[in-house]
Amino acid sequence: MINNLTSISRRAFVRSSSLVTGSLVAAPLINSCAAQSNQDKEITISHVNSNFEREPLIRPFGFKGGYMTEIWQTVSLIASESGNRGLGLDTQNVLWSDASVFGSNSEAAGNALMYAITERAMQMVKGMKFTTPVDLQEAILEDVYAYAQRVTSNPDLRMTFALNALVGLDNAAWMLYAHENGYDNFDQLIPKAYRPALSDKHEKVASIPLMAYNIPIDEIKEAVDQGYFFMKIKIGQPGTQEEMLEKDKARLSAIHKAIGDKNTKHTKDGKLPYYFDANGRYEKKETLLRLLDHAKKIGAYEQLAVIEEPFPEHAEIDVHDIEIRLAADESAHTDKDALERIEMGYKAIALKAIAKTMSMTLKIAQVAHDHNVPCFCADLTVNPILVEWNKVVAARLSAFPGLGGMGLMETNGHQNYRNWETMSTYHPEPHATWAKTVDGVFNLNRDYYRKSGGILEASGHYLNLVLPPFKTKK
Repeated sequence: MINNLTSISRRAFVRSSSLVTGSLVAAPLINSCAAQSNQDKEITISHVNSNFEREPLIRPFGFKGGYMTEIWQTVSLIASESGNRGLGLDTQNVLWSDASVFGSNSEAAGNALMYAITERAMQMVKGMKFTTPVDLQEAILEDVYAYAQRVTSNPDLRMTFALNALVGLDNAAWMLYAHENGYDNFDQLIPKAYRPALSDKHEKVASIPLMAYNIPIDEIKEAVDQGYFFMKIKIGQPGTQEEMLEKDKARLSAIHKAIGDKNTKHTKDGKLPYYFDANGRYEKKETLLRLLDHAKKIGAYEQLAVIEEPFPEHAEIDVHDIEIRLAADESAHTDKDALERIEMGYKAIALKAIAKTMSMTLKIAQVAHDHNVPCFCADLTVNPILVEWNKVVAARLSAFPGLGGMGLMETNGHQNYRNWETMSTYHPEPHATWAKTVDGVFNLNRDYYRKSGGILEASGHYLNLVLPPFKTKK
């Protein structure tokens, strides 16, 4: 039967074998137009392993009307028949990826469900052959999503839940792909079809902190004093729609009063840009317009640079008539979803290589580029190493409108992880100047681009969590 795999579809084979053995097994070689060249190697995954660590937060982290107290960091290791290996990390976020799963389970149980999906995907790819990581993801995503629906007992599960679970495996595949083909920097890894969207190389990337519901005003002022200038503010607080609106209005008023008159050298008008993130909490356009009216009343409207994901994605509200730039985030699960949002009037896309996988992010970025829609990189409160996986994208996107020729990226782990300083020591280049925010920006030099932020180097700490009893070259 295995010798005849090429004559049957992979999905049919997976279904039939899982009925017999209860597990997903090897699949045939996948071919894709996304391949770098005819010289890219055919890679066979011979060994896999995974593990995770639980990282506590400084305080409960609130958004989407809920609160998290810890974040699981999962580790995925894959090795090829030739002895090379790839190590990938994944910061899980059940509340962001599907709030219904978070709300219907304990926090730990929700994380366990996502990790179970990661582990199933790891076992699925064992024995598979692929050319590029994009090929690999295209081969398994539909089956991984179907399994995720079953394991969460949620037929309406958001695709981002499955994509979030696949980040570590996808990153491991990129690292393995690099080692197998002798690529030593990120530019060499980008398939030709997606290079137009990532053709810049900025010397600076703006570093965006996150002001969640319960971040004290004094900490927001302190962040501005430290040089942060592009402020992300969580809106859509808990309660009814009316209660939410009143809380958001009060929060905006307090923040604007505290920092609205501050200046920065990094924007054309010298003002601090505000970046609202509603995480789909505003059920009607009229409610959002009332918040915008309040922003006008208090003099904050002109500083609104972008509002991310204001409405529930199922509402499919056309936004062409809203003057403020609206960005799609979790509703843009895939490149097809991103195109739908652009057609609805969204004028920006929040990319999340650290939440939707690098493979899917490349596709989304190219769709946005083809339609002249600016992109930036949003965080998922990821660890210091995954910050670099976001940064390699942010550094190559076209400059965000209104900024002085730089990329734009949110990173808030330093604000939320109890053990951030310790986690930073796990970074392959912990002392690199380009790994630190200085005066609100990441300064990127030749060393940064030569090393690609260290994303192709395996972290010793995380590697020790998954080192298997077999020999590898790297």
